[in-house]
Amino acid sequence: MTLYQTTFENFNKNYIGSATMAVIGQSCLGAAAAMYILSHGTSIGQMLQLGVIVLACILANTSILAQMKHKVVFNFILTSVILSILLIILNNFIV
Repeated sequence: MTLYQTTFENFNKNYIGSATMAVIGQSCLGAAAAMYILSHGTSIGQMLQLGVIVLACILANTSILAQMKHKVVFNFILTSVILSILLIILNNFIV
């Protein structure tokens, strides 16, 4: 919990720069996840995974643009990054 709290404090202290970098970073990571998902075809399973990752990235970007509370934005970004990494690992190494 201290890692989360420390990271959030750094994010909150430098919100404008951190949010800008987060949009770029998590969008690129989401695009990579979408690429790995679609590299295995376009079945229902892949389309569901693609929908999940697109929704996660859209929520993160929209929360920044809508100027939500910093903690909500941070949590959406964190969720988007974790989902992207999990789906990249799932589609690259497991499937």
